[in-house]
Amino acid sequence: MKPIVPFVSEASEDERKAWRTALPIALAGIAEVKAFDTLSEQERSQATVAIVANPDPSKVAAMPNLVWVQSLWAGVERLTAELPQDGPLIVRLTDPQMAETMSEAVLAWSLYLHRDMPRYMAQQHQRIWQGHELLLPAHRTVAILGLGKLGIASAKRLISNGFNVIGWSRSEKSLDDIRTYFGQDGLKAVLKQADILVLLMPLTDETRGLLDSTAFESCKPGAAIINFARGPIIETPALIAALNGGKLSHAVLDVFDNEPLPPESPLWSNGSVTILPHISAPTITSTASQIVADNINHYFRTGCLPESVDRKKGY
Repeated sequence: MKPIVPFVSEASEDERKAWRTALPIALAGIAEVKAFDTLSEQERSQATVAIVANPDPSKVAAMPNLVWVQSLWAGVERLTAELPQDGPLIVRLTDPQMAETMSEAVLAWSLYLHRDMPRYMAQQHQRIWQGHELLLPAHRTVAILGLGKLGIASAKRLISNGFNVIGWSRSEKSLDDIRTYFGQDGLKAVLKQADILVLLMPLTDETRGLLDSTAFESCKPGAAIINFARGPIIETPALIAALNGGKLSHAVLDVFDNEPLPPESPLWSNGSVTILPHISAPTITSTASQIVADNINHYFRTGCLPESVDRKKGY
């Protein structure tokens, strides 16, 4: 008899439907995937691994013998905050396809800023026909803040397209072809150089509010920001002030403190902001499901768990 793996999710109905279709196919012959609400008390008690996507913590707590949970999202800050420290281990979704998808988005929106698309869009609204000087990518410095797998893949793609790329991380890292900085002093040095800042770090206690009014004061005049990380890494009032004051030229925002972005948010009407509905690197269901299946199959065969989140670091 195949073991039962609960699926616990409070994600959108469309997302849950996609996973409910893909996961049973990927885990066929390994385990039976069942929605949490259909589990019997005995099945909840016997479960040692669950698949989760934005789960209700009380439902996770209702399975007392869970050893680990497989997140379907790369970001796990809500899980680390809401699940007890002595609760199940948390395994992030690490999909190589996600790094490729993110690097594609970073390149696309870096080019959007590099080619002055926001300025030309504003001119269109004003019916202005005027060209502007075009810099070479080599004359544009793009700083990647966060040098994990997503950051490194994005940096390499930018370099292959001719951009001057530098990188920053909280702890020291050495990478080929990328000048790297770390720590608070390193961050200040990066902000002073960057024409485009790309945020790709996880949300932790150390990165929450990292880009505040003090950080923006250190930015190169006219710099632009792309936030593909998490909303709370940027202090929104400080960002708006820096944009309205001309310190920053533009912000491409894919993530926000509250999602969906509330209709009353001043970001919607700010002409120096491009708003995206959290689409920079959507999970590819087919590839992610196979990774989840491989992790769970290996666990049931050997008892070995995939690498889990360091709860102190938050990733």
